Amino acid sequence: MKYLHGRFAALLILTMSLFLGQSCQVNPVTGKRQLAFMSEEKEIALGKSYDPQVVSEMGKYENPQLAQFLTEKGNAMAAISERPNLPWKFTLIDSPVVNAFAVPGGFVYFTRGIMAHFNNEAQFAGVLGHEIGHVTARHTVAAQARQTVGQIGAIGAMVLSPEIASQGESLMQSMQMLFLKYGRDAESQSDELGVKYSTQIGYDAKEMAGFFGTLDRLTGGSENRVPEFQSTHPDPANRKVRVGQLAAAAQSQTPGQKFVVDRDGYLRRLDGMIYGEDPAQGFVEGGSFYHPGLAFQFKVPGQWKLINSPSQVQMVSPDQKSFMIMKLAQGADQNAAAQAFVDETKIVVANSNQNAINGNPATTIMGDITQQAQQQGQQAQSIRVKASFISYGGNVYMLAGLAAPADFSRYQRDIEYSIGTFARLTDQSKLNKKPETIKIVSNPRSQSLGQALTSAGVPNARVEELAILNGMEVNQTIPAGMLFKALGGDVRPEK
Repeated sequence: MKYLHGRFAALLILTMSLFLGQSCQVNPVTGKRQLAFMSEEKEIALGKSYDPQVVSEMGKYENPQLAQFLTEKGNAMAAISERPNLPWKFTLIDSPVVNAFAVPGGFVYFTRGIMAHFNNEAQFAGVLGHEIGHVTARHTVAAQARQTVGQIGAIGAMVLSPEIASQGESLMQSMQMLFLKYGRDAESQSDELGVKYSTQIGYDAKEMAGFFGTLDRLTGGSENRVPEFQSTHPDPANRKVRVGQLAAAAQSQTPGQKFVVDRDGYLRRLDGMIYGEDPAQGFVEGGSFYHPGLAFQFKVPGQWKLINSPSQVQMVSPDQKSFMIMKLAQGADQNAAAQAFVDETKIVVANSNQNAINGNPATTIMGDITQQAQQQGQQAQSIRVKASFISYGGNVYMLAGLAAPADFSRYQRDIEYSIGTFARLTDQSKLNKKPETIKIVSNPRSQSLGQALTSAGVPNARVEELAILNGMEVNQTIPAGMLFKALGGDVRPEK
């Protein structure tokens, strides 16, 4: 599942049908016959094709001990599931986003962001079981069949690399898998399976319920979320209650058994792990994006959300109707890159110029790209694009803004502002910035969590953030000797 879902939804829906064979098969979890959109062989083949693309796009977090822990627990749980013979693979992803997801065939991914927010092994095990459940119950297959090329990143593919978007099993198809919406029924069934699997390998599934409390706080509480009936996911607060009930029922089947929580052991695994953005890969601070490794910077429009990955930077407007992307462009110089973009996308150029951007040679074009209807009865759709191709540091960078033609004028100023601020990064404090890390601290005396965090050097402005990270309240009393998460590395005063 995508735990923080819906924040970066599609800007436009550019439909492309996925022509997959359909047949009736027995669901391995329910034992009932259901419409299946692909065979198990096809499911596994898709997963194997997605996996290297997901890793390439998002990056693998290099922490051998934590990765081995994820794999060992994943394999143990998969072995007692209804589909033990799938080629299960468990990967730790280098992203600060609190997220876990799965693709067809048994490929499961946990970000370091979600690993940071677990506070014991049992919480982790419950969510691991949930993700395995999406695969065993074939939710990934059903969701894949419903998807169209219109999720985050898909517009970038259609506009920037249409030759990739036209491929049947493309990179952008794999990226849309990261944002599958399974529906509330599927999410609820996976919650049940998470309780079932984690209980069967000896973990206290009641702790999984506690993690939904963390999700509730991370998403702003019920007062800041859409009503449950409008969401594809059940409300975290409701899930917390239901999972607690499921766990109690599961544990009643083996009275007297002691179920594992292991708080301290899990926290020690996190000591020294990067927390938040890794500055070496680029970071946002004070309304600007900085990339120390490539020594460039640009401004992020106010209130826009930025998503950074190894291959590109994406920004989404507050109302999710406009989109910006920054990535390496094709071509030996800015003119060749612009021409390659025109040739590939068939953009109808309305105007262009070769004005330098902060002393860097640049070619800028603006025009419309039309995506032809894929099926009878559908209408062709257009996107307006303003794209600058900037020669800098031996590379050519494309910085582009997109929106529907009717909406583009509302975002044009923001787009042009961001493009116009692309410049060399010379600030040594940014070039030499180190990442924040999680530091596991032993509480020296009985005191509130807030007091303990402050004593450990956590800035006042971030005490609530760290309380959520610890799964506790700021004013909660913690005893002497209790471990908790604080911050190490290059600690920022506010986030």
